[in-house]
Formats: sequence, structure tokens, C-alpha cells
Amino acid sequence: MSSARHGTSVNRRSLRRSAVAVCAAVVASGATFAVNAYAAPEDAAPAAAPQAVAPYLYNGWGNPPDPAEVMNATGVRWFTMAFVLDSGGCDPRWDGSRPLDGGVDQQTIDTVRGAGGDVVPSFGGANGDKLEQSCADASALAGAYQKVIDAYGLKAIDIDIEGDAYNDPATQQKTIDALKQVKADNAGLVTYVTFPSDQSGPDDSMIGRAADSGLEVDGWTIMPFDFGGAGQNMADLTEQATDGLKDTVKNAYGYSDEEAYAHSGLSSMNGITDVDETVTTDDFTAITAYAQQHHLARLSFWSVNRDRPCPGDYPNDDTCSGVDQDPWQFTSIIAGFTG
Repeated sequence: MSSARHGTSVNRRSLRRSAVAVCAAVVASGATFAVNAYAAPEDAAPAAAPQAVAPYLYNGWGNPPDPAEVMNATGVRWFTMAFVLDSGGCDPRWDGSRPLDGGVDQQTIDTVRGAGGDVVPSFGGANGDKLEQSCADASALAGAYQKVIDAYGLKAIDIDIEGDAYNDPATQQKTIDALKQVKADNAGLVTYVTFPSDQSGPDDSMIGRAADSGLEVDGWTIMPFDFGGAGQNMADLTEQATDGLKDTVKNAYGYSDEEAYAHSGLSSMNGITDVDETVTTDDFTAITAYAQQHHLARLSFWSVNRDRPCPGDYPNDDTCSGVDQDPWQFTSIIAGFTG
């Protein structure tokens, strides 16, 4: 942990403790959801865009939850729907196989919108054929993004770039150039870019390229898990990594600390992670308070599918969290984030 973190003022520490206490009280009270967990002072930053709280929902395996049930139980209104991949020839489909129109994913979107919410389709992810790699150039990639934007009349998209796609400078640049074109063609479209992080924060490769290319996204979002945190406090590690993200964004764009936090986000993983880190509901309470304190651009997690207790021993099948919790408790906690 950096000396700057140790040098935080007493007032800042007090604010964080107060916010954590409020979140904990709401959860302990048994309230259905925590939308009003934070009372914003008169001089607070404007509330975040509604899609700033949009946990991931995945229709590709197991027993995906009914989004209307989750919305009614928690107060969350948006979901990040995963994943749009290449079906061949730079043609976007859900998981590279399910159609954009008429399938289960269309039904999910209709259900969410019918209940007063909306969705943020996520392109990429850890597995499958990525449009970012398969499409021949930035123009073709932008066209694939546009096909999905037009299919659903989208207000926001998420580009989840990781693994070989993230590690390839040419793929990074192609993605950046495609996003520039998409933003120019779709006024007001909210854009998130999601990518891995170390415990001290992400490297500066894609953020630096984007800044040099004149691309400004609404939220650079790290995934602060699967990074060797087993046995450690995942709330502390998440805050440490996100502070590192803020510094990287600040240095690349010349922002103030406040501006850099406002362009930074985090997407955690609830429960037992792929490398046996443990992220508890208490961790989520602390993480939400941290996000609120710094007015982050985005607060999400993988995934709503896992936001329920396991029947017996943890089955490691991505249908439950593996920790002690009530159904939809992680979602309820982050629903209190107001930006």
C-alpha cells in the first residue's frame, strides 16, 4: 500500500467509516435493497448515470436468474449482459452462436426493459472468438459494434478486453480506433472498457494508447480479482488496485484526482473466485462505500448468476457464490451506489 494511502486525512477516513456503517446497517436491517443507503450532501458530485450499477448477467450456462426477480428484490435496474463474440466473418452474436434477435438474450432484454430497466451488452470476455481480434480492421470492428447498438437501441456498451486480446498492442489500437468511430457516430453513447489488474493497479498500455489517440471513455474498469489475493482482505486489495487505476488514468489524461476517479470503475467477483480468493458481503459493503466516496464511474461484478447461496458444499459451477449470503445480497449492496 502506497505512502499516499497511508497519508489519507482523518476526515477522509471518517467519511469512509461512516459510509461503511450506513451500508452495514442497511444490510443488517433486512431491507430489500439499499437504494437510499447514501444521502448525498448538497455539494456532492452529480449522481452517476443509471447504468453505473449494472452487474453482469450471463445466459450461456447453468440456471440464469430471472432478471425481474432480481430487480424487484434489490432495486438494481441495469445489467451488463455477457458476452457478444464473433460467429465468423466479424458477425456479432451472443457467445458467438445465439442470435441478436428472437433468442433468449432478446427475451432477457425485453424482460429488463419491461420492468423499467435496461442493459449494457459486453463484448469480449475471457473465452471465445473476440470480434476485437477477428474483425479485419477498426472500421469492420466499429461496424460489428454498431450492429448490436442498432439491434437494441443501446445507451451504453462495455468492451471486456483481456488475455491475448489485451496483451496484443495491435488489438488494443484497433479497439481504440473502433471506439472512436462508434462514439462519433452515436452521440451520448456511454462506453466502458473492462480489463484485468494487478494488486497495485493495471498497466498503462491501453489507457496510454487511448489518451494518445484522443479517445476518452466514460469508465476505465478494472477486474480486481484473480490476482493472487487468496487469504488477504479483498476489500483492501480492491481499493488499492483502484487507486492505482486512478493514478494511471490521471497520468495518461492529465486529469485531477477527482476527474480520474470519475473516469475509473471496478468490477469485482462475488464469493469464491477462480483462484480461491474470498470476496464477502462485508467486502462488498466496504467496496461500495469506497466507490461512493470517490464517485467512481462504474461499480459492477461477476455475476448475478452467482449471487445466491450454494446448496451444501461449494460446487464450483458458477451458479452460486460459495460464501454465506442471502439471495441477491451482493446485488442489493451495490444497488446503494449513487455515484
